[in-house]
Order: sequence, then C-alpha cells, then structure tokens
Amino acid sequence: MSSPDPQVRAARNLADPPPENKSQKKSQDKPQNEQQGTSDSTTENKTTEGESTDSTAVNRTEDRTEDKAVRSRSRSRGPVVAITGAATGVGELLAARLAASEEIKQVVAIDERRGEVSEATWHILDVRDPAIAEKLRGADVVVHLALDLDLETDPAARTAYNVRGTQTVLTAAAAVGVHRVVLCTSAMVYGALPDNDIPLAEDAELRATAEATGVGDLLEIERLGRRAPRAHPGLHVTVVRPTVLVGGTDTALTRYFESPRLLVVAGSRPTWQFCHVDDLVTALEYAALEKIDGEFAVGCDGWLEQEEVEEISGVRRMELPSAVALGAAARLHRIGLTPSPAGDLAYTMHPWVVSVSRLHDAGWRPSWTNEEVLAALLEEVEGRHTLAGRRLGRKDATAAGAAGATVALLGTAALVRRARKARRRI
Repeated sequence: MSSPDPQVRAARNLADPPPENKSQKKSQDKPQNEQQGTSDSTTENKTTEGESTDSTAVNRTEDRTEDKAVRSRSRSRGPVVAITGAATGVGELLAARLAASEEIKQVVAIDERRGEVSEATWHILDVRDPAIAEKLRGADVVVHLALDLDLETDPAARTAYNVRGTQTVLTAAAAVGVHRVVLCTSAMVYGALPDNDIPLAEDAELRATAEATGVGDLLEIERLGRRAPRAHPGLHVTVVRPTVLVGGTDTALTRYFESPRLLVVAGSRPTWQFCHVDDLVTALEYAALEKIDGEFAVGCDGWLEQEEVEEISGVRRMELPSAVALGAAARLHRIGLTPSPAGDLAYTMHPWVVSVSRLHDAGWRPSWTNEEVLAALLEEVEGRHTLAGRRLGRKDATAAGAAGATVALLGTAALVRRARKARRRI
C-alpha cells in the first residue's frame, strides 16, 4: 500500500495533533540542565561530523594534487620527441597524439608551415636546411616523416627532397646528441615477387627495385639509416614499414580501387594487406617511446586474396595477359599520360604481405582489420575515377564505367595513338 501524499500528511498533522503520551510528558519534565547536556552532545556530534566532512574534502584535494604531481613527474621523465612533416598527414596525427600523452615530456614540431597542434613547439623550415640541427637540440628522439611520395611530383625533384632531407636530419640529429631517429618507409621495400613467402618475415631480404613510384627513394633512405649508426656512434635508427597505407593517402595502390574494373594480370596471385593511418600512428608512438626498435612492419593481421577483395568491393575484374598489361603501362608512363610507372603494377600482381610479429611481441595490436580498412578505402575513393593510374574527368569516367573493360582498353590504345601522332607533328 502506498504512502499518502506529503501535503495530505501535513494537513492531517495540523488538524489532529497526536495525543500526548507518557514518554513525551517525561521528556518535558526533565531538568533544564539535562536537556542542555543533550543539546551540547548533539552540537558536539555535528561538529565532529563537520570536521570529518572537511577532512574528507581535504583528503580528496590532496589525492587530486598528488595524482597531478605524479602525472607531472611522469611527463618530466618522458622523452622530448621532434617530428618532421608535423603539419599534415601522419605527422600531424602523431604530433597530436604525442602532445596528449603523459609519457611524452614535449613535442617539437617541424614543417614548412605551422600546423594545428597548438601544444607542440613549432619550428618553420625545410628539413634540408642545416639550421635544423639547432631546432633538434634537446630532443631525445626524432621521428622523420617529411617525405614526398606524391604521384604527380617530378621524380628527380622528389628524390632530391627525400634523400637530401633524410641525410640532413640524420646528420643534424647526431651532431646535437639525439640518440634515436625513427624513419618511416614502406613494406614495398621487400619487393612484390612471385616466389615471396606468405607472409614474409620482417628480416627478409629487401628485393625491391627502383622501378615503382618512390620505392627507389625508400631503399636509399633505408640504406642511409643502416649507415648512420656506423658513421655516428651513439645514434640509433628505427625503421617502420607500413603495408598498403589507407586514410587520407593518394598512392598508386589506393588509386587501383578507383578504377571501373580491378585489373588482374593473368597467372598472377595478388594479395592485399592494409594498414590504416591510425595503426601506423600508434606503431610510431611505440617506436618514439622505444618500446620497440630495429626494423619492423606494421599493418593488419593476415591478408586478403584478390577474390575476397572483389567480393567485398563489388567491383569486377578485368583480366589481361602479362605482356599486354605491362607493355601498356610502360608506354602510357613513357609518353607522360599516367603518373605510375610499370613497376607499380607488380604490387597488384604478386604477394608482398608481411608478418607483424615484432610489434605483437612488444604488446601492440592493430585496431583495424583488412576488411574494415578496405571498406574505409572504398568509401574514401567513392566518386573518383582512375584508368591506368590516371585520374579521369567526369565524362571520361562515365564512358569507361558504362563500357567496361573493352572500352577501357580501346581508350588506352587511342591515347597511345594520339600521343604518337602529336610527337610526329612536333
């Protein structure tokens, strides 16, 4: 049975005061000094309770102050990490993550323009400038991410920037007492070959050639990284090799999924292992905190076969003989109609998936699966259209999509013929 409404109870109490009982009478007859004693006791209890409450509040304040002090001491013991290329892409994501970490004392951000991470200390300069040495003074670790792997960049200019920049950073870091430099290259340096193990071990031989976009630069960067500790005793170099990187990236491998058909070379066995930029950032954090060193790969666990990729994407394949596919790719690149050299095609033909056991042994785990990264990539490239690595306008894309593989091949042949005629007229 529910209790009466409070207002009803109050009205009842006023209308019919309860009869006086014996216990109430005895209480009224008590001596005044006894009542006073009771009052004093009550006051004392209230005072004690107040003091207890105040003490609890003080203890909580002290606990919070102590926690803050512990976090402050933790930061003061952490490394100072400098990041090149910190204004955009992976560099910006890493700078933001490390700036928020209690394990990092300070983040020094270096780029040719100021980025959005306000908690970092910014220095604006080109990484090829020898003045970078003074900007790195006091840093414990340098994460070098200032690389140009843009498909549209002139290859000679790209190589000059990447190689000279890495040389300058390594030399400057050694000169001012930095004890570790972290380089980020790619698992492409292992090479895509039909006889590769599946998966490759992280210490497998690097068998790539310089024929694919930027891979020659990455091989040279790794060579500089291996040589630096010998030339500069006390300097340690860590090399991080992501698989197919996805998340705001534009590469020959991400453009593969912008095509109206997925090109498959007859007799090949493509395998796909992706790496989301979020996972690359956490792996770089591990390297910056020296939870792992040496050379290691980063990517999703396992891999996808080409049939699984086609099923997930819903995009059908266009299968070509090897001689036709490679010959067309070489000609299109040679006459300047596509940014991708024929060497890029090898990475869509042969396996180059890699074990990520070293990171696993260090306690790291990827937060993305291959299926999830592929889905994210498909969403990212929706509305873009590419043929043989060349971005198409809307009219071209509509025609290629409607006519399928046949028109795509005819269009490629037409582009080649047109370019040849143009050269003859010149």
